[in-house]
Amino acid sequence: MPDSVELLQALIRNECVNDGTVESGFESRSVETLQEFFNNPGEVREKQRGRGSLVYRIPGTDPAAPSLMLMGHTDVVPANPDGWDVNPFAAEIREGCVWGRGAVDMLNLTATMATVFSQYLNGSIPPLPGDLVYLAVADEEGGGRYGAQFLVDEYWDLVACDYLMTEIGQPRVMTPTGPYYPITTTEKGPMWRKLHSQGVPGHGSQPYGRENAVIDMAAAITRLVQSPAPVRISDEWRAIVETGAFGELSEMLVSENLVDEAIEILAATDVGLARWVHALTHMTFSPNIVHGGVKSNVIPDSTEADVDVRVLPGHEVDDVDDHFRKALGDLYDRIEVVPAMDDYVANSSPSSGLLWEAIGDGLQAVEGTRDRFPMMVTGTTDSRFFRQRGTVAYGVGLYEHTLKPSDFAAMFHGNNERVSLESIDRTERLLFETVAAFGRRSAAG
Repeated sequence: MPDSVELLQALIRNECVNDGTVESGFESRSVETLQEFFNNPGEVREKQRGRGSLVYRIPGTDPAAPSLMLMGHTDVVPANPDGWDVNPFAAEIREGCVWGRGAVDMLNLTATMATVFSQYLNGSIPPLPGDLVYLAVADEEGGGRYGAQFLVDEYWDLVACDYLMTEIGQPRVMTPTGPYYPITTTEKGPMWRKLHSQGVPGHGSQPYGRENAVIDMAAAITRLVQSPAPVRISDEWRAIVETGAFGELSEMLVSENLVDEAIEILAATDVGLARWVHALTHMTFSPNIVHGGVKSNVIPDSTEADVDVRVLPGHEVDDVDDHFRKALGDLYDRIEVVPAMDDYVANSSPSSGLLWEAIGDGLQAVEGTRDRFPMMVTGTTDSRFFRQRGTVAYGVGLYEHTLKPSDFAAMFHGNNERVSLESIDRTERLLFETVAAFGRRSAAG
C-alpha cells in the first residue's frame, strides 16, 4: 500500500482543478485513486457527472457511541505555471517537501487521513465504539454545491457524524510561555457579491458623453477598496491574542481604536502577519474578477465584477449590504449588487468536549504538550454544512516547527505551494493518536 507521501503525490497529479464552473474539477479521478488505495469501492455520490465524492463508514461496536468523521477535499484551485519554480502538478519532492497545487490546501490532510483510516478499514486496528467515517469530497473550492452541501442536504444518513476533523491545521505559535497549537474552531463566513453595471453601446472613437459601463464599474471598485469596513473585535480574536503571541502589541490588538495602528506596525516587519490580523479584525472585500466589453472599438454596455466578501462572527447580511451602500454612495443606484452564492455567517464549534480533549491527547503524544487554543481562520471550509446539522468540527494538522504562520498562509492558492515531509509525518501521527484517543474516551463515557 502506498504511504501518505505517495498518495499525496498521486492526488496532486490527478489535477482536479476547480475553476468554479460546473464542468471543472474532475474529482472522480481522485475517487478512483482512493478506491485503489483502500482496495474497497466505498460509496460514491455525485451531483454532476465526473464530480464524485467518496464515503466509507466503519460501524462502531456501540450504537450509542458518538461517531467521528475524517474529511478531506480532492479539488484544488487553478495554478499558473509561470509563477512556479516547478510544474505545479508534477508533485516533485525537492528540499524535503512535496511541491504542487493542493499540497497544503488540502491534499496533505486528505492523504494522511486516508492512511490512518485504512488501518481501521483493513482490520489492522479494531473498530471504535462509534462509527468512523472517511469522506473525500468534491467541490470545496467552488462552494460545496456539488460536494459537501449536496451530500448533507440529500444524503445525510450516509455522511452523518457527531464529530469531524478536517482543514485547516496550522503551524504552532510561539508565546512567552512556550509553543501553543492552533485548532481551528471558527471560520469567517463567505457572502460573495456580483456587481453589474449598464451602459449604452457606441463607437469607441466617440466616447464623449457616453454611458460607459466599464467606467462606472471602475469607479465602484475604487470606492469599495478605499472604504474599509470598521474594526470588529470578536471573542474569537481575543482568544488568539490572549495566547501572548503578539507580545507588547497585545493590548493594541484588542482595541477598536488602536488595532489598525498595530497592523501598520506589524506590516513593517511581516506584511503576511499584518494581512492575517487585518482579515481577522475586519469584514473584507476583495474584487477578484472583472468582465466587460466585447471589442476594443465598442463602448461597453455591461460590466460585471465578482467580489469576495468575508464576514466575522456577529456580522449579518445587512452589514454587507449596508457597507456596499455607504461605500458606493451615489453609484449605488447605478450598480446592481446581488449575491453570487448562498450567504453564510461565520460558524464555529466550542473549544471543549470529547474531540477537543482527544486532540489534546494527540498533541501530548506527538508534541509533548496539551497546550492548544481555538483558532479563527479567514477562509471557509465544508465544516459549515456539518455545523448546521449540529456536528462539532475542527481543523487539525501539524507542521515543522520552523514554519512561520505567515509563510504558511502565503502558500494557500499561491505560487510554489508545498508541504514538508516532516509535516506530513507529524500530521499523520497526530491524526492517528487523536482517533485512538477519541475511541478510548468514547468507551470511557
